[in-house]
Amino acid sequence: MTSNETPSHEDRPHDEHHHDEVSAEECVDFLERIVYFLDNELDASDCDAVRLHLDSCNPCLAKYDLQRTVKQIVARSCSEAAPAELRERVMMRVRQVQVEITER
Repeated sequence: MTSNETPSHEDRPHDEHHHDEVSAEECVDFLERIVYFLDNELDASDCDAVRLHLDSCNPCLAKYDLQRTVKQIVARSCSEAAPAELRERVMMRVRQVQVEITER
């Protein structure tokens, strides 16, 4: 498990009652930090705090799982190169827009 990995939602027993102990405000804070957590942009103590929260909050863990899945799909999609013809058409359009902007 890397520094930003946490057990997946499916790996943990379902415990609705434990989430009642976590305030909605606290969840909002952690949900904002999940993106940074996934990108390894938090220091060690913040990573520990996020992991601890995710271990005790199934709704946040489900959102974490979703974000992680989306990030993996986007990363996989970004590794594919666009066909040369498409790249040429896009670059031609970019140049046209640049000319239109400079002519204004």
